[in-house]
Parts: sequence; structure tokens; C-alpha cells
Amino acid sequence: MSLIFLACALFGLGVYGILVRRDIVAVLASIEVMMGGALVLLVGLGSAARQGTADAVGAAVSVEGIALMIVIVAAAEAAVGLALLVAIARRRGIARIDELTEVKG
Repeated sequence: MSLIFLACALFGLGVYGILVRRDIVAVLASIEVMMGGALVLLVGLGSAARQGTADAVGAAVSVEGIALMIVIVAAAEAAVGLALLVAIARRRGIARIDELTEVKG
């Protein structure tokens, strides 16, 4: 039960960071915290399923595969987000979400 509270706390902290922060790097970090909370919950539920019946072992292995995919997606998201941030910062000299109002050039 405490694992669920930990995952919800991480996810809530990420949502709070997205709603409050205006710096793009902080928003990207908050998204990573949210993905981490989901990952903690997924791996915890997978290990709880592994402690159950023998049929649940196959489900736990697939949960670990899904968790690995989440880690890969989080790394790709961070790389693409930081690359976009560097491009925006070089072009406009700003890194705050408030000041980014135009979509085109």
C-alpha cells in the first residue's frame, strides 16, 4: 500500500511542477518525475504479481518489459526535449514558457 502512495506522491509532485514552473527545463524534469512515478507503480505491481501464483510470473516478466520500454521512452523524451530547448534558446535567447507565444519563425 505504501508503494501506491509513493507512486502517487511522485506523480503529484510532477503535476505540481508542470503547473507551477515556467522554465522549460523544470517542466521537462517534472515530466520525468511523473514517468518515474508510473514506473515505480508498474514495477511494484509486477513484483507483487510475481509473489503470487505461477501464472503471474509470465505477467511479471511482461511488466518488466513494459517498464524497460518506459525507461527508453523517458530517455528519448528527455533527449528530444533538451534538443528543442537548445534550439529555442539559441534562436530566441529565452527558455521560459511564458515568453514563447509564437509558433512560427
